[in-house]
Amino acid sequence: MDISDIGITEIAEAPPPLELKPADIEALADELVAYHAEFADLYYRVEQAHWGHMYMQGLMAPLNKSKTIQPMAMALEGGDIQAMQQFVGQGRWEDGKLLKKHWQLVDETLGEEDGVWIVDGSGFPKKGVHSVGVARQWCGQLGKIENCQEGAFAAYASRKGYTLLDRRLYLPEKWFDDDYRERWEKCGIPDDTTFKTEPELALDMLRSITTEGSLRFRWVTCDETYGKDPAFLDRVADLERWYFAEVPHSTRVWETQPKTAVPEWKGRGRRPTKEQLVTGEPAPQRVDEYAATIPKDEWKAYLIKEGSKGPMVAEFAFRRVIVVRDELPGPEVWLVLRRSLEEEPELKTYLSNASADTPYTALVRVAGMRWPVETALEDGKDNLGMDEYMVRSWIGWHHHMMLCILAHHFLVRVQKRLKRGPLP
Repeated sequence: MDISDIGITEIAEAPPPLELKPADIEALADELVAYHAEFADLYYRVEQAHWGHMYMQGLMAPLNKSKTIQPMAMALEGGDIQAMQQFVGQGRWEDGKLLKKHWQLVDETLGEEDGVWIVDGSGFPKKGVHSVGVARQWCGQLGKIENCQEGAFAAYASRKGYTLLDRRLYLPEKWFDDDYRERWEKCGIPDDTTFKTEPELALDMLRSITTEGSLRFRWVTCDETYGKDPAFLDRVADLERWYFAEVPHSTRVWETQPKTAVPEWKGRGRRPTKEQLVTGEPAPQRVDEYAATIPKDEWKAYLIKEGSKGPMVAEFAFRRVIVVRDELPGPEVWLVLRRSLEEEPELKTYLSNASADTPYTALVRVAGMRWPVETALEDGKDNLGMDEYMVRSWIGWHHHMMLCILAHHFLVRVQKRLKRGPLP
């Protein structure tokens, strides 16, 4: 399809990319001191605050070598390999306090009432069997099943920019077998840790930030890993947030509310109590089959500012539908259909519990707002050593990721100040 022959609605509200690199801020050391001072009182001891600042300096140092602790410490004046290893891998400072302060600062920098909370998984290839949570599992970074650790990450995006918010390490089911108990002890995994799927880890992060209440956002967006889980979507709705979730093409919906009733008791056996579809009511339809029935004139083209590869044009169609829950009618939601403009178009399907009067342009905007979490993770891996750690412990993994998250927001914050004047 020639896009010059069709009318296009432009959605020009995408967050600006992070263009500032660590090498660009060597002259801004005082700014990092001031930024880290926001967190200094949240450590248990003064020396922990000192090494927190040093570690962030190392993450943003323009090193030619990897950003593991040894080269970072050697590049820093006053760096101490053993002290930095102990600080990250064994230090008992409570990173939850730093997270809460981080969310407050993100709201100052980027917060908007209709901000978007985004969740995605990220893999970290690892050799050996000693790192916490390592297993042969799908690794998105490599695009195949490989020995790796997997984490669930939350990010935030608004018209002002994007940054990372939180992280949780995924612990595979086999790590809960009895023959892994020795590894639990060596890795320092808390005894009360229970198996959780990635959607459950995402909900933990979402509940934490919603309860804290310091960061403004209306939307929650995610890919099929989370969107295919009805319980995840329903819990997001319970938290009074609007989800915009990519869902599998096999997801089923009704176009109109089907009739249900409790079957009449025939006088034998247990009296029925559960509603069922009334005989003769239509069966739910797959969303890809439903998309094929939508008239051509209902598809409208939108220009989306999506990702680092430039603008993207796609066609969208929108319908209100009833989703399936336990083979019965569930809530009424938006079905958003998106297809590319190639000769053989790729179809993407989304569900959203946004209000029925939500403008189409708002739905299209959020359809193009999942890339910030992917890009933020790329920023972290390419520039901040997010994937170059050598700690093996549970606490070490979470501490390292915490400091990478703070470093990323520091870059976002400085870029915003340099372009638009002093921060609040």
